Amino acid sequence: MSEPLTAHPVSFSRVSLAIVAGSTHANLLGNVHGGEIMKLADSTAGATAYRHSGRPAVTAAMDEMTFLAPVHVGDIIKTYAEVNWAGRSSMEIGVRVETQPWGNASDEPLHVASAYFVFVAIDESGHPCAVPGLVAETPTEVRRLREAEIRRAHRLARKMEIDQGRD
Repeated sequence: MSEPLTAHPVSFSRVSLAIVAGSTHANLLGNVHGGEIMKLADSTAGATAYRHSGRPAVTAAMDEMTFLAPVHVGDIIKTYAEVNWAGRSSMEIGVRVETQPWGNASDEPLHVASAYFVFVAIDESGHPCAVPGLVAETPTEVRRLREAEIRRAHRLARKMEIDQGRD
C-alpha cells in the first residue's frame, strides 16, 4: 500500500505566465483572438497542475471561461493560476487573465478574462493517478475551494442527468 500524499498549500503551485500579443494572435477585428487567450490560460493551468501533482496532468475540461474586455495587439497579457480544489486524481485550476498596454507601465492591469479548468494527473501509462490534497490557508482560498466544490457538484449532476437521458 502506498503512502498517502502530503497535501500542499495553494501557494505551493501558483504560476504566472506572460506574453506580448503580436499580430499572429489577432482575429479579423484586429483584437487578440479568444482562442489565443484560452491557449495561454490552459498552458498556465497545466503548469499549475503539474506543480501541484508533481507529474504530468492533462486538461479534462474547461468548466467556464468568461471574457470581460477585448485584448489588443501590443498588450502584455499576464495569466495567474492556482489550484482551487483537489480530489483523488483531478484538480480544478482557476486562471485570471490581465492585460496592460505594452508601452505604459503606469496603467493599472485590466482584468480581461477568467477560467476554470479541470486537470487529471496521469502516470507513465497515461492512467489517472493520485494527487496531493489541498490546504486552503486564507479566507479567499477557502472561498475559492467552496466555490470549486459547487462547480464540481454541478458538473457531476449535469453528467448524471445527461447519462440518464441516454438510457
